[in-house]
Amino acid sequence: MKQERMLLLLSPFATSSLFLSLSKSLLRPYRHLLSTMSGLNFQPHAFAGNPMRAKTPKPSDPFSPNSALETLKSHLLGTTYHTISPDFKVLPFRKGRPLAGSESSNSHSSPKWHLGWLSFADCTDLFADSEVKLVEEKLVFLGSRPEENSVYWAIDVSEDEKLVDELGKKELSFVELRTLMVATDWADPRAMGELAIAGHARALLEWHGLARFCGHCGCKTVPMEAGRRMQCTDELCKKRIYPRVDPVVIMLVIDRENDRALLSRQSRFVPRMWSCLAGFIEPGESLEEAVRRETWEETGIEVGEVVYHSSQPWPVGPSSMPCQLMVGFFAYAKSLEINVDKDELEDAQWHSREDVKKALSFAEYEKAQRTAAAKVEQICKGVKQNQNLSSDFNTESGELAHMFVPGPFAIAHHLISTWAFRGAVSGSETRLKYPSSSFSNL
Repeated sequence: MKQERMLLLLSPFATSSLFLSLSKSLLRPYRHLLSTMSGLNFQPHAFAGNPMRAKTPKPSDPFSPNSALETLKSHLLGTTYHTISPDFKVLPFRKGRPLAGSESSNSHSSPKWHLGWLSFADCTDLFADSEVKLVEEKLVFLGSRPEENSVYWAIDVSEDEKLVDELGKKELSFVELRTLMVATDWADPRAMGELAIAGHARALLEWHGLARFCGHCGCKTVPMEAGRRMQCTDELCKKRIYPRVDPVVIMLVIDRENDRALLSRQSRFVPRMWSCLAGFIEPGESLEEAVRRETWEETGIEVGEVVYHSSQPWPVGPSSMPCQLMVGFFAYAKSLEINVDKDELEDAQWHSREDVKKALSFAEYEKAQRTAAAKVEQICKGVKQNQNLSSDFNTESGELAHMFVPGPFAIAHHLISTWAFRGAVSGSETRLKYPSSSFSNL
């Protein structure tokens, strides 16, 4: 194995199981590097690590999509007489917002949100006089937890306004997924798992809304395989349609010689927030080519070496692109003069490592998470609020921070913090510099 490939495998976001599988002889030259990395946190990004997608059951398994669908049909027809039957749980969505609730363990702790799962019996009662019909075409399979004897589904209930009030009586509300994202304690595996489930469900339901007609012949489509794909109803066409994935490259461009990183601003950003460059991959283009093209088009910077960092599902983009996959890279600049495309960006500037470290230390991400969690609790209790969750981050002294970057829920944060505190893997060379605190505290 070449040295360059080994170093890429040993990047900060390689899985810990990989290390265990490599032989001692291969690892011996890298003992110092591994000991330096031993304190790393290998938690997945927000929206990744879905606990119900670890493995797909065999078709004959009662918790597989097809078997669960057959049992669901029996439930809907009222003909289920099995002594052993999975417990069905349904997550309603309205206009892309999942149903959620909130609770506080005590007055001193931050409230914790949770998804508003409904039992099959709850759904039957709730939809009895509703414009939403509880039929198999409306339900989308999300996954199962055999250890809990549970199968999980999602349903879009956007067409019935009355359901909002009915569910509000149970202190459940439809909450923006971005709000839940900010409100999630990224150190809490349960919360991160629920966020990943909600993201997966939103992506599938949004895709269902976009795939109602066949792109080949224009005829209507119907859900198949428990909603995991669509199929054209025209007998001469019968085209199969699968959920789309929209890959996006996101890159931290680095000036190696002057120890700087290129950060940009878009007009939609809140004041003083800076982030990485990003752009969609075009047909017939490699990931590395997309990084170089997007960087050149938006800033006029020429990029040479491109190194993979990690990836993140991103279901909170535009509803017309519900299944984005952010693919993160470090990109090393070959030129330094910036020429911003004002149609794409508001500004782009080189920032020193020390300035970026300050931006990361000034921004009160934990405070923002607690504020968002409190807002979710108020929403679920029916209290209307107009507070902007993207409000300014302040320093501990109360002064406004000069600049800040996206929070730990975004891959941009991890690209930036990895470079700022540890350096970046580059070809056959690695420069890892760690802060005194752990990765989870960045």
